[in-house]
Amino acid sequence: MGKLVLVLCDGLRDDTARTQMGYLEHTVAVRRASRMTALAELPTLSRPCYEAIHAGVGCAEHGVTTNHLPRRSVVPNVFGLAVAAGRTTAAAAYYWFSELYNGAPFDDDADREVDDPKRAIQHGRFYRDESTPDGETCAAASMLTRRWDPDYLLVHPMGLDYRGHRDGAGSREYRTHATHLDELLAALVPQWLASGRTVVLTADHGHDDDRSHGGTSPAVRRVPLYVLPRRGRAAGDTGRVVSQLRLAPTICAALGIRSAPTMGGRPLAVTDGPSPRRPGRPRGRGRSPRRPAPPARGPYAVARRS
Repeated sequence: MGKLVLVLCDGLRDDTARTQMGYLEHTVAVRRASRMTALAELPTLSRPCYEAIHAGVGCAEHGVTTNHLPRRSVVPNVFGLAVAAGRTTAAAAYYWFSELYNGAPFDDDADREVDDPKRAIQHGRFYRDESTPDGETCAAASMLTRRWDPDYLLVHPMGLDYRGHRDGAGSREYRTHATHLDELLAALVPQWLASGRTVVLTADHGHDDDRSHGGTSPAVRRVPLYVLPRRGRAAGDTGRVVSQLRLAPTICAALGIRSAPTMGGRPLAVTDGPSPRRPGRPRGRGRSPRRPAPPARGPYAVARRS
């Protein structure tokens, strides 16, 4: 049974991650991470996408169709399945996650700090202010890791979404904040990997230059997906475009728990990719080297879908 950390960078565009997040792109270049593009579910709003990521179904099935629907999840989801299987869950996240998986409405006094084995998110540190510094969220995640050693940890920094709404995704503020977040993660990711955890980083949705999201444009639908296996062998930049709905069965598979029948997507390979070929190792008689897939053209080009 494995452990996994999901870093959900709210509002992070795929092209911004590629150009601004140097540490993560380094892990791809040296094949310590597999990089894909995830296609966010519609509508590209936070609460519906939070549920799609953790339930593995779209809003027509899970019923969370808008941000203005504060209720608990009514479909099988990663948090509930993990607790039912005897695994430990934790989250440092925006309070909408508490409403989705622990109960709504959110009570500032009772729900901000939670340590309750009977809840779906057993150990939670939730914030209400969207401008909460990402450093505070990361510090809370680090504390939860050290104190409770959770099997599944959700880390949900909100800073990029806040700046996207305030300044737009084409702004200097949005781009430089992506680099700032990358620096924070560069200190945490090696610790998580050293503790035997797989790390997955993605976003709920992207952002457009109009300081908004919710529609169907590539700017808001295409988000990064990095998978860092605990043993450090990965596929590098795959050029693949995958459904966001594959994250829920992927998390279940990494935790070693049975996914729900409603989660129809296939798990992604997150544990360990093929080892890089040794120099001079023969490929076999009569076989020509396999050519790599051609790179996608432009920041929003779709290379392959699976």
